[in-house]
Amino acid sequence: MIPTLFAVSFLIFSLLYVTPGDPVLLVLGAGEQRGITPELYERTKIALGLDKPFLVRYFDFIWKACRGDLGVSYATDQDVFKEIMLRMPATIQLAIASLILGLLIAVPLGILAATHHNSILDNLATFFATIGVSLPKFWFALVMIIYFSLKWKIFPSSGIAYISESGIGEYLRHIFLPALSLGIGLAASQMRMIRSSLLDVFGQDYIRFARSKGLKERAIIWGHAIKNAMIPVVTMLGAEVGGLLGGAVVTESIFAWPGVGRLIVNSIGKRDYPMIQGSTLLFCLLYLVINLLVDITYAWLNPKIKIE
Repeated sequence: MIPTLFAVSFLIFSLLYVTPGDPVLLVLGAGEQRGITPELYERTKIALGLDKPFLVRYFDFIWKACRGDLGVSYATDQDVFKEIMLRMPATIQLAIASLILGLLIAVPLGILAATHHNSILDNLATFFATIGVSLPKFWFALVMIIYFSLKWKIFPSSGIAYISESGIGEYLRHIFLPALSLGIGLAASQMRMIRSSLLDVFGQDYIRFARSKGLKERAIIWGHAIKNAMIPVVTMLGAEVGGLLGGAVVTESIFAWPGVGRLIVNSIGKRDYPMIQGSTLLFCLLYLVINLLVDITYAWLNPKIKIE
């Protein structure tokens, strides 16, 4: 995790500093460049640390980041870490809701497709999975806004509702469409993985032995097959959660969801380098932690895998 985090931090820092645009002018006010004197420009440049060599700036960034200091936003003059933490709960709520919706769709469809292999049900589930994987998330989001919000007026098209202010019902109405637009892709890929993993497990000797003993099919599926089929599913699920965080950048912008994804998009438009660096670095850290938890889960799913 640590070498990966350092590598990503270096890429983030490097790419942002070769993009066009002057952060000094951004801080001073790009629309008021006529009143910017060379002395004011130099003082601001020194205050931002942009007069230092590239590697010195990078190691300063790393040293401060290790202490929880991600700098100050060029656009708002606010602490980057605090700004991100204010938006992070909304993004995590959206990711969890998308994960729950995706699994609620994927698990039953995957099991039904595997237990009814080569049937019409299997073909329909596979067709759904292919559509879900192929079409982009933003397309689903726009289609759902057109029908569920504008045409049928069932769900709101933007914003967030808080349980403490509006109640659980209004909160669920606001989060449903963005969560579903993110969860459809996860549901499609997980359904395919569950189906293929179960079909592989159904061909194992211990499943044939369980059937020869006269066990009911439901007991075989839930007592023997599911847990052994979960290792590849959990592996892919860890990557999918990272995809949910990345997809939130577009989805939050479409639905005006006040999370970190929308904050990143706004920061890119303003060339707010510290905010982009800080949010991307925290997303990377979150993704690495999720993958670590996936690795630890392997040992619980398969006792043959040891953590040493």
